[in-house]
Amino acid sequence: MILTLCRRYRMFLVLFGVNIALLFLEPSVGRTAFAVTGANVLEMLSFLPPIFILLGLLDVWVDRETMMKYMGQGSGARGMLLAFILGSAAAGPLYAAFPMAGVMMKKGASMLNVFIFIGAWSTTKIPLIMFETATLGFRFMALRLVFNIAGIFLIAFILENDVRRHPAPAPREKEI
Repeated sequence: MILTLCRRYRMFLVLFGVNIALLFLEPSVGRTAFAVTGANVLEMLSFLPPIFILLGLLDVWVDRETMMKYMGQGSGARGMLLAFILGSAAAGPLYAAFPMAGVMMKKGASMLNVFIFIGAWSTTKIPLIMFETATLGFRFMALRLVFNIAGIFLIAFILENDVRRHPAPAPREKEI
């Protein structure tokens, strides 16, 4: 049990050990590292509870058949457009997209649409587009947006093809 927990959280434990070592070797750097870590944890805690509430509602309110109809394997361009719009309209940091993608997969969304959703979340958010237009100009924003959209769809198609050829093994019950 303890060995399993240590294995699961080994990266956290290693980084925590590095922070403790920094605290003794370079106290000012160690204090700064702990302050930054604390600020990041507080930021995550401000985003994650509402996201998990919305995920719970999505899980309960949207049945599997509906998700498969609009974003499943046979959804075509409609599903890709819906995934793109959902990702672009989303708010919050990228790490909030992954639980949402997990629920989409559980409900039967195709991997292509999940990849498009994550790509749109990371690069085409509406507030980011407005900020870029105001600070860097319309031409830069439009050029970046065109290349990003092409890249999102290209990468999503490549990844979906790769996932189809090399499916991941199902997780064992103890790992869940």
